[in-house]
Amino acid sequence: MSSKPQTAAQGAPTGKAAKTAITPTRDENYAEWYQQVIRGADLAENSPVRGCMVIKPWGYSLWENMQRVLDDMFKATGHQNAYFPLFIPLSFLQKEAAHVEGFAKECAVVTHHRLEAGPDGKLRPTGELEEPLIVRPTSETIIGDAFSRWVQSYRDLPLLINQWANVVRWEMRTRMFLRTAEFLWQEGHTAHATKEEAVEETMRMLEVYATFAEEWMAVPVVRGEKTASERFPGAEQTFCIEAMMQDRKALQAGTSHFLGQNFAKASGIEFLDQNGQHQHAWTTSWGVSTRLIGGLLMTHSDDDGLVLPPKLAPVQVVILPIYRSDEDRARVIEYCRKVAGELRAQRYVDRPVSVVVDERDERGGDKVWNWIKKGVPVRIEVGPRDLEKDALFVGRRDRAPKDKQSIARSEFVASIGATLQSIQDGLYERAKAYREQFTKRIDTKEEFYEYFTAPRVPENAPTPIHGGFALTHFSGDADVEERIKSELGVTVRCIPLEKSEPGICPFTGKPSPQRVVWAKAY
Repeated sequence: MSSKPQTAAQGAPTGKAAKTAITPTRDENYAEWYQQVIRGADLAENSPVRGCMVIKPWGYSLWENMQRVLDDMFKATGHQNAYFPLFIPLSFLQKEAAHVEGFAKECAVVTHHRLEAGPDGKLRPTGELEEPLIVRPTSETIIGDAFSRWVQSYRDLPLLINQWANVVRWEMRTRMFLRTAEFLWQEGHTAHATKEEAVEETMRMLEVYATFAEEWMAVPVVRGEKTASERFPGAEQTFCIEAMMQDRKALQAGTSHFLGQNFAKASGIEFLDQNGQHQHAWTTSWGVSTRLIGGLLMTHSDDDGLVLPPKLAPVQVVILPIYRSDEDRARVIEYCRKVAGELRAQRYVDRPVSVVVDERDERGGDKVWNWIKKGVPVRIEVGPRDLEKDALFVGRRDRAPKDKQSIARSEFVASIGATLQSIQDGLYERAKAYREQFTKRIDTKEEFYEYFTAPRVPENAPTPIHGGFALTHFSGDADVEERIKSELGVTVRCIPLEKSEPGICPFTGKPSPQRVVWAKAY
Protein backbone atom coordinates (compact mmCIF):
# COMPACT_ATOMS: atom_id res chain seq x y z
CA MET A 1 0.00 0.00 0.00
CA SER A 2 1.29 3.43 -0.96
CA SER A 3 1.32 5.91 1.89
CA LYS A 4 2.39 9.01 -0.06
CA PRO A 5 0.45 12.09 1.05
CA GLN A 6 -1.61 13.88 -1.56
CA THR A 7 -0.51 17.29 -2.75
CA ALA A 8 -2.37 19.93 -4.70
CA ALA A 9 -0.33 18.99 -7.77
CA GLN A 10 -1.55 15.42 -7.40
CA GLY A 11 -5.14 16.53 -7.63
CA ALA A 12 -5.78 16.62 -3.90
CA PRO A 13 -8.56 18.81 -2.49
CA THR A 14 -7.28 22.24 -1.57
CA GLY A 15 -8.01 23.92 1.73
CA LYS A 16 -10.98 26.20 2.35
CA ALA A 17 -8.81 29.30 2.46
CA ALA A 18 -7.20 28.59 -0.92
CA LYS A 19 -8.51 30.45 -3.95
CA THR A 20 -9.74 28.04 -6.59
CA ALA A 21 -11.47 28.47 -9.92
CA ILE A 22 -14.14 25.94 -8.97
CA THR A 23 -16.37 26.25 -5.93
CA PRO A 24 -17.27 24.31 -3.95
CA THR A 25 -14.07 22.30 -3.78
CA ARG A 26 -14.01 18.51 -3.79
CA ASP A 27 -13.69 18.21 -0.03
CA GLU A 28 -16.58 20.63 0.52
CA ASN A 29 -19.14 19.06 -1.82
CA TYR A 30 -17.90 16.51 -4.31
CA ALA A 31 -21.18 16.09 -6.20
CA GLU A 32 -21.61 19.83 -6.73
CA TRP A 33 -17.90 20.21 -7.58
CA TYR A 34 -18.47 17.71 -10.39
CA GLN A 35 -21.35 19.76 -11.81
CA GLN A 36 -19.31 22.98 -11.58
CA VAL A 37 -16.36 21.43 -13.43
CA ILE A 38 -18.74 20.54 -16.27
CA ARG A 39 -20.12 24.07 -16.25
CA GLY A 40 -16.70 25.72 -16.02
CA ALA A 41 -15.37 23.67 -18.94
CA ASP A 42 -18.57 24.30 -20.92
CA LEU A 43 -18.93 20.56 -21.57
CA ALA A 44 -22.71 20.19 -21.33
CA GLU A 45 -25.92 21.57 -19.85
CA ASN A 46 -29.26 20.20 -18.74
CA SER A 47 -31.97 20.05 -21.39
CA PRO A 48 -35.70 20.82 -21.14
CA VAL A 49 -36.29 17.05 -21.15
CA ARG A 50 -35.90 15.66 -17.65
CA GLY A 51 -32.75 13.59 -17.23
CA CYS A 52 -31.31 14.47 -20.64
CA MET A 53 -28.40 16.75 -21.48
CA VAL A 54 -27.15 18.97 -24.27
CA ILE A 55 -23.53 18.09 -25.05
CA LYS A 56 -21.85 21.36 -26.02
CA PRO A 57 -19.05 21.66 -28.62
CA TRP A 58 -16.15 21.24 -26.15
CA GLY A 59 -17.72 18.14 -24.63
CA TYR A 60 -18.70 16.71 -28.00
CA SER A 61 -15.18 17.29 -29.38
CA LEU A 62 -13.88 15.20 -26.50
CA TRP A 63 -16.41 12.46 -27.31
CA GLU A 64 -15.43 12.63 -31.01
CA ASN A 65 -11.79 12.04 -30.09
CA MET A 66 -12.76 9.06 -27.94
CA GLN A 67 -14.99 7.77 -30.72
CA ARG A 68 -12.25 8.11 -33.36
CA VAL A 69 -9.70 6.15 -31.34
CA LEU A 70 -12.13 3.41 -30.32
CA ASP A 71 -13.49 3.10 -33.86
CA ASP A 72 -9.95 2.56 -35.16
CA MET A 73 -9.36 -0.08 -32.49
CA PHE A 74 -12.59 -1.88 -33.38
CA LYS A 75 -11.79 -1.91 -37.09
CA ALA A 76 -8.25 -3.12 -36.38
CA THR A 77 -9.84 -6.18 -34.73
CA GLY A 78 -12.03 -6.91 -37.76
CA HIS A 79 -15.31 -5.20 -36.85
CA GLN A 80 -17.54 -3.25 -39.22
CA ASN A 81 -19.98 -0.45 -38.42
CA ALA A 82 -23.70 -0.72 -39.16
CA TYR A 83 -26.86 0.97 -37.93
CA PHE A 84 -30.09 -0.53 -36.60
CA PRO A 85 -33.51 0.98 -35.75
CA LEU A 86 -34.09 3.17 -32.71
CA PHE A 87 -37.45 1.46 -32.16
CA ILE A 88 -37.75 -2.17 -31.06
CA PRO A 89 -41.06 -4.08 -31.21
CA LEU A 90 -42.24 -5.06 -27.74
CA SER A 91 -42.47 -8.69 -28.85
CA PHE A 92 -38.72 -8.73 -29.59
CA LEU A 93 -37.88 -7.76 -26.04
CA GLN A 94 -40.16 -10.50 -24.69
CA LYS A 95 -38.21 -13.24 -26.49
CA GLU A 96 -35.47 -13.35 -23.84
CA ALA A 97 -37.04 -13.52 -20.36
CA ALA A 98 -34.04 -12.41 -18.29
CA HIS A 99 -33.35 -9.58 -20.71
CA VAL A 100 -36.85 -8.09 -20.57
CA GLU A 101 -36.94 -8.45 -16.79
CA GLY A 102 -33.62 -6.62 -16.49
CA PHE A 103 -34.64 -3.65 -18.63
CA ALA A 104 -38.44 -3.48 -18.17
CA LYS A 105 -38.39 -0.69 -15.56
CA GLU A 106 -36.11 1.50 -17.67
CA CYS A 107 -37.99 1.29 -20.98
CA ALA A 108 -39.51 4.28 -22.75
CA VAL A 109 -42.53 3.06 -24.75
CA VAL A 110 -44.11 4.53 -27.91
CA THR A 111 -47.82 3.70 -28.13
CA HIS A 112 -49.19 6.26 -30.65
CA HIS A 113 -48.11 7.61 -34.03
CA ARG A 114 -50.10 10.81 -34.51
CA LEU A 115 -51.02 14.09 -32.77
CA GLU A 116 -54.34 15.86 -33.18
CA ALA A 117 -55.69 19.07 -31.67
CA GLY A 118 -58.54 18.58 -29.21
CA PRO A 119 -61.51 20.91 -28.59
CA ASP A 120 -59.34 22.98 -26.24
CA GLY A 121 -56.65 23.38 -28.92
CA LYS A 122 -54.14 21.18 -27.07
CA LEU A 123 -52.38 18.39 -28.95
CA ARG A 124 -53.28 14.84 -27.97
CA PRO A 125 -51.79 11.52 -29.14
CA THR A 126 -54.08 9.48 -31.39
CA GLY A 127 -53.55 6.59 -33.77
CA GLU A 128 -52.68 3.82 -31.30
CA LEU A 129 -50.03 1.41 -32.60
CA GLU A 130 -50.96 -2.24 -33.06
CA GLU A 131 -47.80 -3.16 -31.16
CA PRO A 132 -45.98 -0.79 -28.77
CA LEU A 133 -42.42 0.14 -29.69
CA ILE A 134 -39.56 0.33 -27.19
CA VAL A 135 -37.03 3.15 -27.60
CA ARG A 136 -33.87 1.05 -27.56
CA PRO A 137 -32.27 0.58 -24.13
CA THR A 138 -29.80 -1.76 -25.89
CA SER A 139 -30.01 -3.61 -29.20
CA GLU A 140 -29.41 -7.33 -28.66
CA THR A 141 -32.92 -8.29 -29.77
CA ILE A 142 -33.25 -6.08 -32.86
CA ILE A 143 -29.73 -6.93 -34.02
CA GLY A 144 -30.35 -10.60 -33.27
CA ASP A 145 -33.33 -10.46 -35.63
CA ALA A 146 -31.04 -9.14 -38.40
CA PHE A 147 -28.37 -11.73 -37.62
CA SER A 148 -30.98 -14.48 -38.02
CA ARG A 149 -31.30 -13.43 -41.67
CA TRP A 150 -27.63 -12.72 -42.28
CA VAL A 151 -26.30 -16.01 -40.89
CA GLN A 152 -27.11 -19.20 -42.82
CA SER A 153 -23.84 -21.13 -42.97
CA TYR A 154 -20.66 -21.48 -40.93
CA ARG A 155 -19.06 -19.56 -43.79
CA ASP A 156 -21.02 -16.45 -42.67
CA LEU A 157 -19.25 -16.55 -39.30
CA PRO A 158 -17.80 -14.84 -37.41
CA LEU A 159 -20.08 -11.85 -37.87
CA LEU A 160 -18.45 -8.80 -36.22
CA ILE A 161 -20.67 -5.70 -36.06
CA ASN A 162 -20.47 -2.41 -34.15
CA GLN A 163 -23.05 0.37 -33.88
CA TRP A 164 -22.56 3.99 -32.79
CA ALA A 165 -25.91 5.19 -31.50
CA ASN A 166 -27.96 6.73 -28.72
CA VAL A 167 -29.99 4.73 -26.23
CA VAL A 168 -32.68 5.56 -23.69
CA ARG A 169 -32.93 4.18 -20.16
CA TRP A 170 -35.52 5.95 -18.04
CA GLU A 171 -33.34 6.67 -15.01
CA MET A 172 -34.97 8.23 -11.96
CA ARG A 173 -31.80 9.83 -10.58
CA THR A 174 -29.60 11.38 -13.22
CA ARG A 175 -26.21 13.08 -13.33
CA MET A 176 -24.65 14.50 -16.48
CA PHE A 177 -22.46 12.01 -18.37
CA LEU A 178 -22.60 9.43 -15.56
CA ARG A 179 -26.28 8.51 -15.71
CA THR A 180 -28.77 10.18 -18.05
CA ALA A 181 -32.06 9.10 -19.58
CA GLU A 182 -30.52 9.35 -23.05
CA PHE A 183 -26.82 8.85 -23.74
CA LEU A 184 -24.45 8.16 -26.60
CA TRP A 185 -22.52 4.93 -26.88
CA GLN A 186 -21.23 2.17 -29.08
CA GLU A 187 -22.48 -1.39 -28.86
CA GLY A 188 -20.65 -4.28 -30.45
CA HIS A 189 -22.54 -7.43 -31.39
CA THR A 190 -20.91 -10.57 -32.74
CA ALA A 191 -21.90 -14.12 -33.67
CA HIS A 192 -19.55 -17.12 -33.74
CA ALA A 193 -19.55 -20.77 -34.71
CA THR A 194 -18.11 -22.03 -31.41
CA LYS A 195 -18.19 -21.17 -27.74
CA GLU A 196 -14.41 -20.86 -27.68
CA GLU A 197 -14.44 -18.19 -30.41
CA ALA A 198 -17.16 -16.21 -28.64
CA VAL A 199 -15.31 -16.31 -25.31
CA GLU A 200 -12.11 -15.22 -27.06
CA GLU A 201 -13.99 -12.30 -28.63
CA THR A 202 -15.45 -11.30 -25.24
CA MET A 203 -12.00 -11.14 -23.66
CA ARG A 204 -10.41 -9.45 -26.70
CA MET A 205 -12.87 -6.55 -26.53
CA LEU A 206 -12.47 -6.24 -22.77
CA GLU A 207 -8.76 -5.77 -23.36
CA VAL A 208 -9.47 -3.18 -26.08
CA TYR A 209 -11.45 -1.19 -23.52
CA ALA A 210 -8.76 -1.57 -20.86
CA THR A 211 -6.07 -0.46 -23.31
CA PHE A 212 -8.11 2.58 -24.32
CA ALA A 213 -8.77 3.54 -20.69
CA GLU A 214 -5.16 3.23 -19.61
CA GLU A 215 -3.23 4.37 -22.68
CA TRP A 216 -5.58 7.08 -23.95
CA MET A 217 -7.66 8.22 -20.97
CA ALA A 218 -4.75 7.74 -18.53
CA VAL A 219 -7.20 5.93 -16.22
CA PRO A 220 -5.95 2.74 -14.53
CA VAL A 221 -8.58 -0.01 -14.43
CA VAL A 222 -9.17 -3.39 -12.81
CA ARG A 223 -10.18 -6.09 -15.28
CA GLY A 224 -12.64 -8.57 -13.86
CA GLU A 225 -15.86 -10.57 -14.03
CA LYS A 226 -19.18 -9.50 -12.54
CA THR A 227 -21.00 -11.65 -10.02
CA ALA A 228 -24.33 -13.18 -11.04
CA SER A 229 -26.32 -10.35 -9.43
CA GLU A 230 -24.38 -7.69 -11.39
CA ARG A 231 -24.41 -9.60 -14.68
CA PHE A 232 -25.96 -8.16 -17.86
CA PRO A 233 -29.56 -9.44 -18.19
CA GLY A 234 -29.53 -12.60 -20.33
CA ALA A 235 -25.74 -13.04 -20.40
CA GLU A 236 -23.83 -16.08 -19.22
CA GLN A 237 -20.84 -13.99 -18.16
CA THR A 238 -20.18 -10.26 -17.91
CA PHE A 239 -16.66 -8.86 -17.77
CA CYS A 240 -15.83 -5.26 -16.91
CA ILE A 241 -13.20 -2.64 -16.28
CA GLU A 242 -13.53 -0.72 -13.01
CA ALA A 243 -11.85 2.59 -12.20
CA MET A 244 -11.52 4.54 -8.95
CA MET A 245 -12.73 8.14 -8.90
CA GLN A 246 -11.33 10.83 -6.59
CA ASP A 247 -14.14 10.33 -4.07
CA ARG A 248 -12.95 6.69 -3.98
CA LYS A 249 -16.11 5.34 -5.57
CA ALA A 250 -15.85 2.89 -8.43
CA LEU A 251 -16.98 3.62 -11.96
CA GLN A 252 -17.81 0.78 -14.34
CA ALA A 253 -16.04 2.10 -17.43
CA GLY A 254 -16.86 -0.65 -19.93
CA THR A 255 -18.43 -4.10 -20.17
CA SER A 256 -18.07 -7.12 -22.43
CA HIS A 257 -20.66 -9.89 -22.32
CA PHE A 258 -20.49 -13.55 -23.28
CA LEU A 259 -24.13 -14.25 -24.17
CA GLY A 260 -23.74 -17.96 -24.83
CA GLN A 261 -26.56 -19.20 -27.10
CA ASN A 262 -29.35 -17.49 -25.14
CA PHE A 263 -30.02 -14.67 -27.59
CA ALA A 264 -29.28 -16.86 -30.61
CA LYS A 265 -32.04 -19.26 -29.54
CA ALA A 266 -34.44 -16.42 -28.78
CA SER A 267 -33.79 -14.71 -32.14
CA GLY A 268 -33.32 -17.84 -34.26
CA ILE A 269 -29.66 -17.25 -35.22
CA GLU A 270 -28.92 -20.68 -36.74
CA PHE A 271 -26.36 -21.96 -39.25
CA LEU A 272 -25.38 -25.14 -41.02
CA ASP A 273 -22.01 -26.35 -39.75
CA GLN A 274 -19.34 -28.20 -41.79
CA ASN A 275 -21.24 -31.45 -41.25
CA GLY A 276 -24.54 -30.05 -42.52
CA GLN A 277 -26.03 -29.92 -39.01
CA HIS A 278 -28.13 -27.00 -37.75
CA GLN A 279 -26.45 -25.14 -34.87
CA HIS A 280 -27.25 -22.03 -32.87
CA ALA A 281 -24.59 -19.33 -32.98
CA TRP A 282 -22.66 -18.17 -29.92
CA THR A 283 -22.96 -14.43 -29.44
CA THR A 284 -21.34 -11.52 -27.58
CA SER A 285 -22.06 -7.87 -26.95
CA TRP A 286 -19.91 -5.10 -25.51
CA GLY A 287 -20.14 -1.34 -25.04
CA VAL A 288 -18.87 1.94 -23.62
CA SER A 289 -20.67 5.26 -23.47
CA THR A 290 -20.36 9.00 -22.82
CA ARG A 291 -20.03 8.01 -19.16
CA LEU A 292 -16.33 7.76 -20.03
CA ILE A 293 -16.28 11.58 -20.09
CA GLY A 294 -17.58 11.65 -16.53
CA GLY A 295 -14.99 9.06 -15.52
CA LEU A 296 -12.17 11.03 -17.11
CA LEU A 297 -13.35 14.19 -15.35
CA MET A 298 -13.56 12.57 -11.91
CA THR A 299 -10.19 10.85 -12.27
CA HIS A 300 -8.02 13.81 -13.26
CA SER A 301 -9.76 17.13 -12.58
CA ASP A 302 -8.91 19.41 -9.66
CA ASP A 303 -10.36 22.42 -7.87
CA ASP A 304 -9.42 24.68 -10.78
CA GLY A 305 -11.48 22.65 -13.26
CA LEU A 306 -11.10 20.03 -15.94
CA VAL A 307 -7.77 18.31 -16.55
CA LEU A 308 -7.48 16.54 -19.92
CA PRO A 309 -5.01 13.85 -21.02
CA PRO A 310 -3.21 15.21 -24.10
CA LYS A 311 -4.07 12.21 -26.28
CA LEU A 312 -7.79 13.06 -26.10
CA ALA A 313 -7.79 16.82 -25.55
CA PRO A 314 -9.71 18.73 -28.27
CA VAL A 315 -6.96 21.37 -28.05
CA GLN A 316 -3.51 20.33 -26.86
CA VAL A 317 -1.85 23.76 -26.86
CA VAL A 318 -3.43 27.19 -26.47
CA ILE A 319 -1.44 30.34 -27.24
CA LEU A 320 -2.49 33.52 -25.44
CA PRO A 321 -1.27 36.87 -26.88
CA ILE A 322 -0.64 39.43 -24.10
CA TYR A 323 -0.38 43.11 -25.12
CA ARG A 324 -1.24 46.67 -24.06
CA SER A 325 -1.21 48.69 -27.30
CA ASP A 326 -2.51 48.15 -30.84
CA GLU A 327 1.07 48.19 -32.09
CA ASP A 328 2.05 45.44 -29.67
CA ARG A 329 -1.11 43.51 -30.54
CA ALA A 330 -0.20 43.20 -34.22
CA ARG A 331 3.38 42.10 -33.51
CA VAL A 332 2.43 39.65 -30.76
CA ILE A 333 -0.40 38.01 -32.72
CA GLU A 334 1.80 37.64 -35.79
CA TYR A 335 4.43 35.91 -33.65
CA CYS A 336 1.78 33.68 -31.99
CA ARG A 337 0.45 32.58 -35.38
CA LYS A 338 3.98 31.72 -36.46
CA VAL A 339 4.51 29.59 -33.34
CA ALA A 340 1.14 27.90 -33.89
CA GLY A 341 2.16 26.94 -37.42
CA GLU A 342 5.44 25.48 -36.18
CA LEU A 343 3.63 23.47 -33.51
CA ARG A 344 1.04 22.15 -35.97
CA ALA A 345 3.90 20.87 -38.10
CA GLN A 346 4.86 18.59 -35.17
CA ARG A 347 3.07 15.29 -34.61
CA TYR A 348 1.83 13.58 -31.48
CA VAL A 349 0.21 10.13 -31.48
CA ASP A 350 0.46 10.20 -35.27
CA ARG A 351 -1.58 13.39 -35.68
CA PRO A 352 -0.66 17.07 -36.01
CA VAL A 353 -0.50 18.84 -32.64
CA SER A 354 -3.81 20.65 -32.04
CA VAL A 355 -3.22 24.37 -31.42
CA VAL A 356 -5.47 27.39 -30.91
CA VAL A 357 -4.39 31.04 -30.81
CA ASP A 358 -6.88 32.85 -28.58
CA GLU A 359 -7.16 36.28 -30.24
CA ARG A 360 -10.31 37.32 -28.38
CA ASP A 361 -10.28 40.87 -27.09
CA GLU A 362 -10.57 39.96 -23.40
CA ARG A 363 -8.45 40.48 -20.30
CA GLY A 364 -5.45 38.16 -20.30
CA GLY A 365 -6.23 36.77 -16.85
CA ASP A 366 -9.78 35.88 -17.85
CA LYS A 367 -8.56 34.05 -20.93
CA VAL A 368 -5.94 32.15 -18.93
CA TRP A 369 -8.51 30.89 -16.41
CA ASN A 370 -10.97 30.05 -19.16
CA TRP A 371 -8.48 27.62 -20.68
CA ILE A 372 -7.39 26.28 -17.31
CA LYS A 373 -11.01 25.35 -16.55
CA LYS A 374 -11.30 23.71 -19.98
CA GLY A 375 -8.34 21.48 -19.12
CA VAL A 376 -6.05 22.27 -22.08
CA PRO A 377 -2.73 20.47 -21.40
CA VAL A 378 -0.34 23.30 -22.35
CA ARG A 379 -0.78 27.09 -22.17
CA ILE A 380 1.61 29.56 -23.80
CA GLU A 381 1.56 33.26 -22.90
CA VAL A 382 3.34 35.61 -25.29
CA GLY A 383 3.99 39.30 -24.69
CA PRO A 384 6.31 41.92 -26.26
CA ARG A 385 9.22 40.98 -23.98
CA ASP A 386 8.92 37.32 -25.05
CA LEU A 387 9.26 38.39 -28.68
CA GLU A 388 12.51 40.17 -27.86
CA LYS A 389 13.90 36.99 -26.29
CA ASP A 390 12.27 34.70 -28.91
CA ALA A 391 10.90 32.73 -25.96
CA LEU A 392 7.57 31.41 -24.71
CA PHE A 393 6.08 31.60 -21.21
CA VAL A 394 4.72 28.07 -20.71
CA GLY A 395 2.34 26.52 -18.17
CA ARG A 396 1.16 22.92 -17.89
CA ARG A 397 -2.31 21.89 -16.72
CA ASP A 398 -0.89 19.09 -14.58
CA ARG A 399 0.93 21.70 -12.48
CA ALA A 400 -0.16 24.65 -10.36
CA PRO A 401 -1.50 27.62 -12.38
CA LYS A 402 1.40 29.87 -11.32
CA ASP A 403 4.03 27.22 -12.11
CA LYS A 404 5.20 28.63 -15.46
CA GLN A 405 8.60 29.03 -17.08
CA SER A 406 10.23 30.79 -20.03
CA ILE A 407 11.46 28.41 -22.73
CA ALA A 408 13.25 29.25 -25.98
CA ARG A 409 10.79 28.98 -28.88
CA SER A 410 12.85 26.51 -30.91
CA GLU A 411 13.48 24.31 -27.88
CA PHE A 412 9.80 24.23 -26.93
CA VAL A 413 8.57 23.48 -30.45
CA ALA A 414 11.07 20.64 -30.86
CA SER A 415 10.06 19.07 -27.55
CA ILE A 416 6.26 19.48 -27.70
CA GLY A 417 5.65 15.78 -28.35
CA ALA A 418 7.76 14.79 -25.35
CA THR A 419 6.04 17.42 -23.20
CA LEU A 420 2.58 16.15 -24.06
CA GLN A 421 3.61 12.56 -23.41
CA SER A 422 5.10 13.59 -20.07
CA ILE A 423 1.73 15.03 -19.06
CA GLN A 424 -0.09 11.92 -20.32
CA ASP A 425 2.20 9.55 -18.40
CA GLY A 426 2.11 11.70 -15.28
CA LEU A 427 -1.69 11.71 -15.15
CA TYR A 428 -1.77 7.93 -15.39
CA GLU A 429 0.85 7.42 -12.70
CA ARG A 430 -0.88 9.93 -10.42
CA ALA A 431 -4.24 8.15 -10.80
CA LYS A 432 -2.63 4.76 -10.28
CA ALA A 433 -0.88 5.92 -7.10
CA TYR A 434 -4.17 7.31 -5.80
CA ARG A 435 -5.93 3.99 -6.42
CA GLU A 436 -3.16 2.05 -4.71
CA GLN A 437 -3.24 4.41 -1.73
CA PHE A 438 -6.93 3.74 -1.17
CA THR A 439 -7.05 0.03 -1.95
CA LYS A 440 -7.01 -2.10 1.18
CA ARG A 441 -6.84 -5.83 1.86
CA ILE A 442 -9.42 -6.68 4.52
CA ASP A 443 -9.88 -10.02 6.29
CA THR A 444 -12.56 -9.41 8.93
CA LYS A 445 -16.21 -8.42 8.71
CA GLU A 446 -15.73 -5.77 11.41
CA GLU A 447 -12.92 -4.02 9.58
CA PHE A 448 -14.90 -4.22 6.32
CA TYR A 449 -17.95 -2.49 7.83
CA GLU A 450 -15.78 0.13 9.53
CA TYR A 451 -13.99 0.85 6.22
CA PHE A 452 -17.23 1.69 4.44
CA THR A 453 -19.08 3.45 7.28
CA ALA A 454 -18.96 7.23 7.09
CA PRO A 455 -17.86 8.95 10.31
CA ARG A 456 -20.36 11.33 11.82
CA VAL A 457 -19.69 15.01 11.22
CA PRO A 458 -21.31 18.23 12.45
CA GLU A 459 -24.11 19.64 10.34
CA ASN A 460 -22.91 21.82 7.43
CA ALA A 461 -19.35 20.57 7.85
CA PRO A 462 -17.48 19.04 4.89
CA THR A 463 -18.19 15.31 4.63
CA PRO A 464 -14.91 13.39 4.87
CA ILE A 465 -14.21 10.94 2.10
CA HIS A 466 -13.94 7.38 3.37
CA GLY A 467 -13.51 3.90 2.00
CA GLY A 468 -12.12 3.02 -1.39
CA PHE A 469 -11.51 -0.40 -2.90
CA ALA A 470 -11.60 -3.32 -0.48
CA LEU A 471 -9.92 -6.59 -1.50
CA THR A 472 -11.77 -9.18 0.50
CA HIS A 473 -12.34 -12.90 0.19
CA PHE A 474 -15.88 -13.82 -0.76
CA SER A 475 -17.62 -17.18 -1.03
CA GLY A 476 -20.09 -15.93 -3.63
CA ASP A 477 -23.20 -16.10 -1.42
CA ALA A 478 -25.82 -13.97 -3.22
CA ASP A 479 -27.81 -13.30 -0.03
CA VAL A 480 -24.71 -11.93 1.70
CA GLU A 481 -23.95 -9.77 -1.31
CA GLU A 482 -27.48 -8.33 -1.28
CA ARG A 483 -27.38 -7.71 2.47
CA ILE A 484 -24.10 -5.79 2.26
CA LYS A 485 -25.48 -3.75 -0.63
CA SER A 486 -28.57 -2.91 1.42
CA GLU A 487 -26.67 -2.05 4.60
CA LEU A 488 -23.65 -0.22 3.20
CA GLY A 489 -24.42 0.63 -0.42
CA VAL A 490 -21.36 -1.45 -1.34
CA THR A 491 -21.21 -4.04 -4.11
CA VAL A 492 -18.75 -6.52 -5.56
CA ARG A 493 -17.39 -4.47 -8.43
CA CYS A 494 -15.64 -7.44 -9.98
CA ILE A 495 -13.83 -10.71 -9.47
CA PRO A 496 -10.38 -9.70 -10.75
CA LEU A 497 -8.94 -11.63 -13.68
CA GLU A 498 -5.59 -11.34 -11.92
CA LYS A 499 -6.04 -14.14 -9.41
CA SER A 500 -5.08 -13.84 -5.74
CA GLU A 501 -4.52 -16.46 -3.06
CA PRO A 502 -7.45 -18.59 -1.79
CA GLY A 503 -8.77 -17.88 1.69
CA ILE A 504 -11.81 -17.72 3.95
CA CYS A 505 -14.81 -15.46 3.38
CA PRO A 506 -15.12 -13.14 6.43
CA PHE A 507 -18.90 -12.95 6.03
CA THR A 508 -19.74 -16.68 5.87
CA GLY A 509 -16.62 -18.54 7.06
CA LYS A 510 -16.72 -20.55 3.84
CA PRO A 511 -13.76 -21.16 1.51
CA SER A 512 -13.07 -18.43 -1.05
CA PRO A 513 -11.11 -19.07 -4.26
CA GLN A 514 -9.74 -15.49 -4.39
CA ARG A 515 -10.24 -11.90 -3.28
CA VAL A 516 -12.85 -9.70 -4.97
CA VAL A 517 -13.10 -5.91 -5.28
CA TRP A 518 -15.80 -4.25 -3.18
CA ALA A 519 -16.64 -0.55 -3.43
CA LYS A 520 -19.37 2.02 -3.48
CA ALA A 521 -20.08 2.87 -7.09
CA TYR A 522 -21.74 5.22 -9.56
